[in-house]
Amino acid sequence: MEPDEKLCFCFHVTRRKVTNWIRIHQPRVPSEVSQCGGAGTGCGWCVPFLRKLFDAGKVGGAGEISVDPATYAAQRARYLKTGSRAVESAAGEAGNCGDEVE
Repeated sequence: MEPDEKLCFCFHVTRRKVTNWIRIHQPRVPSEVSQCGGAGTGCGWCVPFLRKLFDAGKVGGAGEISVDPATYAAQRARYLKTGSRAVESAAGEAGNCGDEVE
């Protein structure tokens, strides 16, 4: 899985964005990762990947996760084929990772 591939199709959040957010904000529980652009709050397809990134960050890794590229591609293709309407309807204003509002 490449760093700039989308993990969250609903809110267009990439693996790089989530990895950096985890490194900077050091969430205590996996659900806090949803603060990164709303990742995982739409259809939920990306939640397993977000949890793997969270676990990798807690171990002290650089947020690298081991995902078989063929498996990811197959799951992504299946999701895009069956869930494209969900992606279109869920896409909205979720904010961007790193944008701090004061």
